[in-house]
Amino acid sequence: MSAAKFDLTTRLRRLRYHSAVRDLVRETEINVNDLVYPVFIKHGKQLKDPVVSMPGQFQLSLDMLEEEIKEICGLGIKAVLVFGIPEHKDEHGLDTYTPNGIAQQAIKKIKTLAPELLVISDVCLCQYTEHGHCGVVHKQHNNIAIDNDSTLELLAKQAVSHAQAGADVVAPSGMIDGMVKTIRQALDNAGFKHLPILSYSVKYRSAMYGPFGAATEGAAKIGDRRTYQMDPSNSNEAYHEALLDIEEGADMIIVKPAHTYLDIIYHIKSSFPHIPVAAYHVSGEYAMLKAAIQNGWLEEKRIVIEVLTSIKRAGADIIISYFAKDVAKWLQEGKQYF
Repeated sequence: MSAAKFDLTTRLRRLRYHSAVRDLVRETEINVNDLVYPVFIKHGKQLKDPVVSMPGQFQLSLDMLEEEIKEICGLGIKAVLVFGIPEHKDEHGLDTYTPNGIAQQAIKKIKTLAPELLVISDVCLCQYTEHGHCGVVHKQHNNIAIDNDSTLELLAKQAVSHAQAGADVVAPSGMIDGMVKTIRQALDNAGFKHLPILSYSVKYRSAMYGPFGAATEGAAKIGDRRTYQMDPSNSNEAYHEALLDIEEGADMIIVKPAHTYLDIIYHIKSSFPHIPVAAYHVSGEYAMLKAAIQNGWLEEKRIVIEVLTSIKRAGADIIISYFAKDVAKWLQEGKQYF
């Protein structure tokens, strides 16, 4: 470019030369209020079992919850996502809706320890069933498939039992057709019209869930989940899934995974700007970063903040992340990482 054509009046670096200027014009920032921290609660006593594939994450018994919840609240995190790991599994996941199930006990315990902490309960069957699928299993064309309508009945019972235990939000995650409508009707009929539904509306059949299967002891024992979770190749389908859940009464929706599906987050938020969108930064995404960090290949604070910022920049209002506690600590330090 010749000197005559170079426009000296446009110098974008003027907004980058000073840290205070960069802070002033920064478009996207992570806030502790954006974060939800998942917790894994297991039957037993004095358990704090590390999840090997997810360094820093643990399966906790109920009697170990007090210390964990105290730390979470102390960091200013305002919401947790509860996953229960039952002592016994069966074909239909009975422990999902018994009043004294592990998730129900965990919800009650957390609300006793920290009434102000928002408790979101995962509503699904995978970790409660012998086969590890998200619903009642039957065979279809020689493939493992879900009996959709029989599963809906169980999800309705589970959601109501979680609400009765004190859950503030229920989050159906099985990608079962009609789950939001069924759960909404069940909650309303049981006197919980005020309770929001955070639906896993856009959940892909991703290879990123492996470590989570170990954390919840809920990996599929037979077949796989491609008959009900979304094909990673599809994006237009995500719009259709989200639209159906919103029409059925979802108050908030989830896109899962997160940083490997930023285009989907953007697509969904652009399509439904009035609906709060959560992104689940899943176990495999967490594990990949942790492995690179532990090997010294990536600088932890910078890369984690950068990835979560990209998720929010793509359109997520809420970020569910195993890094939530770490990020909350770093935010308290008051430093900038860009």
